[in-house]
Amino acid sequence: MTDSVGRVLGTEDATPLSFWVGVDSAAYAQLDDVLTTEREVPGVGTVRISGVVTTVRSRHEGAQFDSDVFDIAGGLLPAQVQEAAEVTVTRVEPEVFVPPTPGAAVERATGAERDRALYFDGMERQVPLGFSRDGQAVFLNADFLDGTRGAHVSISGISGVATKTSFATWLLYSLLNSGAIGAEAANTKALIFNVKGEDLLLLDHDNTRIDEEIREAYRRLGMPPGAFKSVEVLAPPREGDGNGVPDVACRSTGVDAFYWTLAEFCSGGLLPFVFADADDDRQQYTMVVHQVAARLRKEARPKDNGAVAVDGQLLTTYRDLVDLICERLSDDATRVEWAGSAIGLGTVNAFIRRLIASGRDIGRLVRGDLPPRGGAIASEAQVTVVDLHNLPDRAQRFVVGVVLRGEFERKEKAGTARPLQFVVLDELNKYAPREGTSPIKDILLDIAERGRSLGVILIGAQQTASEVERRIASNSAVRVVGRLDAAEATRPEYGFLTQAQRQRVLMAKPGTMFVGQPELPVPLVVNFPFPAWATRPAEAGSAPASSARSVTAKVDPFELAADDDDIPF
Repeated sequence: MTDSVGRVLGTEDATPLSFWVGVDSAAYAQLDDVLTTEREVPGVGTVRISGVVTTVRSRHEGAQFDSDVFDIAGGLLPAQVQEAAEVTVTRVEPEVFVPPTPGAAVERATGAERDRALYFDGMERQVPLGFSRDGQAVFLNADFLDGTRGAHVSISGISGVATKTSFATWLLYSLLNSGAIGAEAANTKALIFNVKGEDLLLLDHDNTRIDEEIREAYRRLGMPPGAFKSVEVLAPPREGDGNGVPDVACRSTGVDAFYWTLAEFCSGGLLPFVFADADDDRQQYTMVVHQVAARLRKEARPKDNGAVAVDGQLLTTYRDLVDLICERLSDDATRVEWAGSAIGLGTVNAFIRRLIASGRDIGRLVRGDLPPRGGAIASEAQVTVVDLHNLPDRAQRFVVGVVLRGEFERKEKAGTARPLQFVVLDELNKYAPREGTSPIKDILLDIAERGRSLGVILIGAQQTASEVERRIASNSAVRVVGRLDAAEATRPEYGFLTQAQRQRVLMAKPGTMFVGQPELPVPLVVNFPFPAWATRPAEAGSAPASSARSVTAKVDPFELAADDDDIPF
């Protein structure tokens, strides 16, 4: 189904990849409209050329000077207002790449014709993304999200305005509830790291602000409006609490505390994640970290409640462990065994200073006063939220690194890509910066390069894609951009945007995203629906019975794995 817009201009070059349309006075063309035209090619037949409007202009024809506009408006000079639209070609059928003929009729594509122009007709598994400016549904090919033909999502935008986290959770909701991956959705898992406030801790609570218009938007996209049905929240123990009660204020059910016992810390070689800052990548320094970790793995003996004994000395707190390491490194008789013979005293002292400083950040996460727990990570919940917002930066890096390593190793041992494991991580530029190395960055690189084959899919969000490791960004099949600042928008990482879109992202409103996917040469502008789940305590309605569990239970994500934002709108 189509309606007339105008004709191909003859005063501007028309190429097989773009052309200009003179808009009829009785019609209009706006950015993101899908237009189509035809050309008869000898020996081939009718070639249909379709594309997306990327620029629209309006001007007086017949005017020579800028001041003529006043005389024209007063009727003193003859002139005609003419609008024209630039169309970037998205699809040519059959694939005979010829330019459209000047004067050829151009129509607005709707219905099945629009679906063909945007390749929606070839998407056997459509993941709803939201709506375009004309109010029609926009889809993502699930093949580029679940690892079939590609994987990983990169989301960029200004903090608090671009709604990066809201879009990431919306994408997960759409994938799990749209039927795009069929029965596989029931077993698909999601691991979300919450780094800002408690906004993501209420995903299983209905949003009391949604109205019938929002519900209808969900229904138009083929999904029921509502909250996530199966959510488990992991939070760090409260500071100074000996019982491991999770440090969460906004909810009292469906919450468990996460921690690591001293025995797990030593046997799992977790010490490098205490020094996971990319600034600490000097070779000598790294050698001390790994040498000490190896020594702890060899000498630490597990005791009750996760404590350890080293050379007969019982350690029950992280501070005890730090004191023992410092003692061994300060003693001339044991320094070589614990640090290595090629390490100078200055390097050892630098390691000791940083290790002592880590005590106040890591102490409540690594303990010898709570029993270890077993099983699969968190619980049988479909969505697991790991809350980091109450932790200092060093502790956040430690948790992210250890949990990601545990999940990746679990998938490697499983040897199969199914069920899928999605990982949502904000502030990706902090954990995988372009410069430097760190244990977390190495894991994220592994996920980006090998995660597709293992069924581990990264949905990474960052304010500035230009500061994220290139190999991670280049392995993202789907790239999403919200509002950017002017300097960032000019960086080559956003080269997939058209020139006009680079200007538009400077003024994009919350809820508007530019989505690039491999099948389409032009990113599509999407407005995604208001979240049907609570994004803050004031919006929280009831939670499903599946999430109504006591906060007294405790879960240790590392042990479990080893066993085989943004405010929207």
